[in-house]
Amino acid sequence: MVLLLPDGEPESARRPSPLSYAAALPLGRSLARAGRADGLFVHAVHYRCRGWNGPDAHLAADATWAVEEVVRRYGDVPVCLAGHGMGGRAALHAAGHPAVNSILALAPWLPEDDVAAAPEPVKQLAGRHVLIVHGTNDARTDPELSYRLAERAKRTNRDTCRFEVHSDGHALREHQGEVQALASDFVLGALFARAYARPVADALAAPPPLGLRMPLAGGFGRSLRP
Repeated sequence: MVLLLPDGEPESARRPSPLSYAAALPLGRSLARAGRADGLFVHAVHYRCRGWNGPDAHLAADATWAVEEVVRRYGDVPVCLAGHGMGGRAALHAAGHPAVNSILALAPWLPEDDVAAAPEPVKQLAGRHVLIVHGTNDARTDPELSYRLAERAKRTNRDTCRFEVHSDGHALREHQGEVQALASDFVLGALFARAYARPVADALAAPPPLGLRMPLAGGFGRSLRP
């Protein structure tokens, strides 16, 4: 099971944006096609509101609720949390649920480092497969912050890697085909114990910074086809 977590906003009590929901669907369709033969199901999570809202962490709470619903409806199935932007942060936070097998965080929104505040947690990522993907030209979420989080996570969880999409922005549209192919390879490998494509396997095996600044090569998806 893949749970799609759309983007959101740092602070807002407004209803979720239909545009953020629509933006998550192409990835969902791509994952569903890639995993159809294996029985993969993909569901998009509808938040109660569009804001993270400080310590309330509403989006992470909604992600955890969604995982509980999967367990209630389908039983003991492994779950991948796949989020973009603020949804990527929610995926990382909700990773501690026992049913969560893997996390795919695309251009995750992360707060600036603040000596007065606790750093973003990473202990909940232990034992999970973690892939972070970030465009180097992202003007909305700082790629360096996702690198720092990945670096801390890698210290206790070797199954962590991060890919950089050079010249791409927050929406990762310029190289959408490659990003979707990378996401599919990672999700199928994590959920169904398939062998990862060589770049993913190399990124997981490499120590920092190599495995956390892995460039996403042009034509990645085409290179996997027989």
